[in-house]
Amino acid sequence: MSHYLGVDLGSTTAKAVVVDDEGAIVSSATIAMGAVSRAGMEAAVARALERAGIERDALAGTVSTGYGRRLVPGAQKSFTEITCHARGTAAMVPGVRLVIDIGGQDSKAITVDADGLVDEFAMNDRCASGTGRFYEVLARAIEVDLSDLGELAMRGTQDLEVSSMCATFAETEIVSLLAQDLPIADIAASVHRAIAARTLALVAQVGRHTPVVLTGGVAKNPAAVHFLSRALGAEVQVPSEPQITGAYGAALIARDATRRGRAPVDDVADADHLFPRTDHGAHGHSCAGCDGTLVDLGRTIPVR
Repeated sequence: MSHYLGVDLGSTTAKAVVVDDEGAIVSSATIAMGAVSRAGMEAAVARALERAGIERDALAGTVSTGYGRRLVPGAQKSFTEITCHARGTAAMVPGVRLVIDIGGQDSKAITVDADGLVDEFAMNDRCASGTGRFYEVLARAIEVDLSDLGELAMRGTQDLEVSSMCATFAETEIVSLLAQDLPIADIAASVHRAIAARTLALVAQVGRHTPVVLTGGVAKNPAAVHFLSRALGAEVQVPSEPQITGAYGAALIARDATRRGRAPVDDVADADHLFPRTDHGAHGHSCAGCDGTLVDLGRTIPVR
């Protein structure tokens, strides 16, 4: 039995997945150790291999993806997150037509065809609005643990006005709402509702399709799923392990490429070269190219 490794070195977490000849997940690991962390990547790979009970030199193939995909040693090839998320999600949730991935520093809307291949995608990677970073801002402002944020927001009953979706100014607005002695559950719910509306604008660039699947760490937040579902007017499904879809897709591509002697899919345009990314946390939420006026930073790219 041969084994294949997929590594997704993202902006805030590193994910590694080992699959077998049948494409079944043998093991996986997710490690959060800072921005594009090589140490986190090595730890995730080591843990996934340990859980699989194999050595690194026994791997039949390795493919990397994510922000730091070119930093993964031993990878025979690297693919963009767009390609890998589509491949992994389509394998986890057969029949998916729209993948919404909300990561730590970006968000993506990807339409997928009947074969599980990317049709079109739009991404927001230059603004913290609607990303995992924005949820961190909210949690810090209302002084709750990030893991408790979703359950808190689900208890909100009032729809408060949250006019700013810029991470630079939203925290100030949240503090203003707190100063009015408004319930933090209502504040949390209202911010989640506003983020869902922002995500809906990104989806509009590729078109609404169903079934819809939400991936990324934010997919573990029940309120994020709830309000996005309401905004879309459709059920939003969440894979059993939403954070590893990119790494899983990379592992599947490694398996297919090894068995066929070539990559089974064409990678989409390299968005890292087309649109330089912005680190939304390195300079206190100061985002390059933005004067604080929220603009539509989603970019849509047709693949075929």
